[in-house]
Amino acid sequence: MKRKIVLSLLFFLFFSLLADSNKFFSKLNDAALFLTTQKVVYDPSYFRLDYPGGDVPKGKGVCTDVVIRAYRTLGIDLQKEVHEDMKKNFKLYPKNWGLKAPDKNIDHRRVPNLMVFFSRFGKTLKKSKKATDYTPGDVVCWDLGGGITHIGIVVNKRSKDKKRYQIVHNIGAGQVLEDCLFDFKIIGHYRYKK
Repeated sequence: MKRKIVLSLLFFLFFSLLADSNKFFSKLNDAALFLTTQKVVYDPSYFRLDYPGGDVPKGKGVCTDVVIRAYRTLGIDLQKEVHEDMKKNFKLYPKNWGLKAPDKNIDHRRVPNLMVFFSRFGKTLKKSKKATDYTPGDVVCWDLGGGITHIGIVVNKRSKDKKRYQIVHNIGAGQVLEDCLFDFKIIGHYRYKK
């Protein structure tokens, strides 16, 4: 009898956690889609930001700002999270920019840094060419060539041919929804929930 009760409780707990997780990624999906209603000009400039909770000026941003803003809507401040981890574990992060110490103004706005952070604290998923491996709320990173990286969020809007989900990202035309999952080489695939 006790074993049956314990198994029932474990079963209930598992499905409760799964439902909470699905709710979170559904909200992340909605936050990303909402960003497409805001006019944003692509601007990769370095900005001095408030900390924590700093954001680039309204109406400006890059691909990482889409991810940062979507997560911030859910109460997760990637500026703070990345900065705190980089202060403790700077050696684990790329040194592509010649920095000798973390910089709270820019570190979270760099795709390679977000990739390290998501791989450390989220779930690293397989990089495949199979559309069904990518679900709403996933974060995907690409190599555009020439050392340029890119990031976006998978959302629940299907491509015209209904074969894959689309991406909310900013690759130069603002925060937009596009069918671009397989347009570039995928170098990272994550699910992150604090």
